[in-house]
Parts: sequence; structure tokens; C-alpha cells
Amino acid sequence: MEIETKGYRVDLTDAQWRKSTRSSPSCDNCVEVAFVGGAIAVRDSKNREAGVLIFTPGEWDAFVDGTKDGEFDL
Repeated sequence: MEIETKGYRVDLTDAQWRKSTRSSPSCDNCVEVAFVGGAIAVRDSKNREAGVLIFTPGEWDAFVDGTKDGEFDL
């Protein structure tokens, strides 16, 4: 599968998807991440065929920083 967005052409055919080591096998709200073609792809681990979101490195860094800072805590 190849996606073109945000100036990236991302080929997900051989993507190495990773799920957090903090995720348990019974967890039903996990995502998987793959770093491909200079972009970051994210998908639902339980519904992998639903599609992917593509982030630029800057967008991903902002998300990770916001997570560490508690920006998304409920």
C-alpha cells in the first residue's frame, strides 16, 4: 500500500509496525506506529484495515512532547 500526503510518498508494504511495550494483550485501545519514508504512520492495532494516519516529524514531535507534558490527560 502506498500513500501520498503532506509531501510524502509512503510505501507501507514493508513497514515495521510497533506497539507500545506498555500495551497488554487484552488492551482494546492500542495503536501501532511505523517510521517510513521520513514520515510516521499510525494505525489502530485492532482494525488494521481501517487505514492509517500520516504525520510529519514535526507533528509527531509535537504530539510526543504534548503527551509527556500531560497536555492530553483527562
